[in-house]
Amino acid sequence: MSEISSIKNTWEKVLEYASSPLHGTMSRKIRKGVKLKINNEMEFDEAQLFIGDTFVRLTQNGSDGGMTNVYYDLDKIISIMTVSTGKE
Repeated sequence: MSEISSIKNTWEKVLEYASSPLHGTMSRKIRKGVKLKINNEMEFDEAQLFIGDTFVRLTQNGSDGGMTNVYYDLDKIISIMTVSTGKE
């Protein structure tokens, strides 16, 4: 296994741990009580995520009623931070 493949596998496992599957879709939902930050950027808490072969897409409702989609290249992820309330 190459180093890049190993890193992608690690990030996929972290994202899977922080989320749960949405029934009937290929997407996942961030677990209740968990907040997620990728590359120390936006904080996501009630977002849906999709883990593709080369990217991750996070979708979250905006405060203005709109929808925000953020895409991350799996090769360019440097850090993933999860914060839990400890109640879930």
